[in-house]
Amino acid sequence: MSTGLASDFSACTSSKAFPRQRSSLAALLTAALAFLAAMTASGPLRAQDQRQNTPGEFDFYVLSLSWSPSFCEAASERGNSGRNQQIQCGGRPYSFVVHGLWPQYERGFPNYCQRPAPRLDRNIVSSMLDLMPAPGLIFNEWDKHGTCSGVPARSYFETIRKARAAVKIPQEFLDLTETKTIAPAAVEEAFIKANPGLSDAGIAVTCDSRRLSEVRICLSKDLQFRPCEEINRRSCRRDTVEMPPMRGG
Repeated sequence: MSTGLASDFSACTSSKAFPRQRSSLAALLTAALAFLAAMTASGPLRAQDQRQNTPGEFDFYVLSLSWSPSFCEAASERGNSGRNQQIQCGGRPYSFVVHGLWPQYERGFPNYCQRPAPRLDRNIVSSMLDLMPAPGLIFNEWDKHGTCSGVPARSYFETIRKARAAVKIPQEFLDLTETKTIAPAAVEEAFIKANPGLSDAGIAVTCDSRRLSEVRICLSKDLQFRPCEEINRRSCRRDTVEMPPMRGG
């Protein structure tokens, strides 16, 4: 063995070299494990990313129905008094209003699929105020969700109207004149009873710290009721929620 090779081998096997080797191997192992964990975690998301934010490429819709009295009460508590709040939260007795119709993936969802979004005709906005009682809401829903539908604005809002017509609001929520305390599961049951074909796997009730916020119903692209595991998992977990009465009631 040459002197050079001998000295190199001696350095590698010295008591000082082994700790450095062990430290390097540990660092490499840690990095490899972190990489594998990241790949595992991002696997399903990567499949989703192949069509992320491509207009028209989605699996189903969520029709989000907002309990307007809860929205207005929460806005008042936050001191929000903008034009949209004034329009929706005036004297008209709104109950469930359409928050939006959202294209969804089985996991996750697209948004803002066209930047800038195609201009929204104000005649379309005016035509939707009976279901979505705030111009700002309508503009925002088109920009964020409608552009992902893959259809022109007029067709998208016609689809919203058809989706809303496909869902019957239970009679007990149509003329609420005093605060109602109710279990989220009971709200779901009322909607399921009023809508044949809807199951508890295709609906979710959301809430804030004490109030019912929204009822979200999953619909296929042809507006048939369908299950949606990810949406359903996000249901309100409170034992009971409050439904403030309709204004003017």
